[in-house]
Amino acid sequence: MTRDVKYLHAINEALREEMERDERVIIIGEDVRAGVFGYTWGLRDKFGDERVIDTPISESGFCGMATGAAMHGLRPVVDLRLAVFMYVALDQILNEAAKLRYMTGGQTRLPLVFLCRSGAPGGNAAQHSDNPYAIVAQSPGLKVALAADAYDVKGLLKQAIRDDDPVMVFASVRGLAGQVPEEEYTIPFGRAVVRREGTDVTVIATMHLAFEAVKVAEELQGEGISVEVVDPRSIVPLDTTTLLDSVSKTGRVVIADDAPRACGVAAELAALIAEERFADLKAPIKRVTRLNVPIPFSPPLEDTVLPTRAKIRAAVRDVLRGAGGD
Repeated sequence: MTRDVKYLHAINEALREEMERDERVIIIGEDVRAGVFGYTWGLRDKFGDERVIDTPISESGFCGMATGAAMHGLRPVVDLRLAVFMYVALDQILNEAAKLRYMTGGQTRLPLVFLCRSGAPGGNAAQHSDNPYAIVAQSPGLKVALAADAYDVKGLLKQAIRDDDPVMVFASVRGLAGQVPEEEYTIPFGRAVVRREGTDVTVIATMHLAFEAVKVAEELQGEGISVEVVDPRSIVPLDTTTLLDSVSKTGRVVIADDAPRACGVAAELAALIAEERFADLKAPIKRVTRLNVPIPFSPPLEDTVLPTRAKIRAAVRDVLRGAGGD
């Protein structure tokens, strides 16, 4: 049985269920007791102050504290609130948490989750609108999950909490409600999902853009264009088999990623496809990404910078015409 669940409620369900399942799971972050963002609401009442821990505004401090707690047997979930706030804690995340299991020769485990909302919801300007998952994906030792809808965010977050390695879970600020099972489930990392099958063009799309790509596929179906949409779900580890099999089937690829163009996930996926499936390509790969500028506060300018459904649709038409690449 499934029921329709809002995105933030799905996060709350995942946290509540995992805290009930394992008393070692704790939540650390700013205002988590009050549940200001909604997804930690009610957890303090149920689990108490010792497991739902408010912190000062010091991301470097509480990310370091959580790393130490994980090394000593707890399973912390660090609520970073917005992804951009991780910037001030990158030493603890990338230089400590990501590396300590390797540097101790496996003598310690790091069952640690960094949870953050990520993306540009509209009008939040440059310092609150980034999708910085490429930065952490480049750091060996971290797993990186991208959750597009309620089903994915619950399943991926539960999987992350149970993992013995540090995991970054990026929850989209444009995450969609969806059908969520009443029964227990998790979503393994490294398992992409084909959100719509097609034969003419593969659109590999991250986070909310996966569902924008599905809408493009539905619109173009009436024109006789068959679009396959693949959502990686996690970029570390990456399900290369599903992605490359789809490319071999269609021979045309559009990569839609709501992050900067330079050195991003779209660039990495394009390089992977070029290395592994170049002979199968019928047209140059097209990328639909953010422009390499800070996100403007102005809504019309923001729309110009961000990838959109219209831009994905235009890219699909370009690859069908065999238009030149980037």
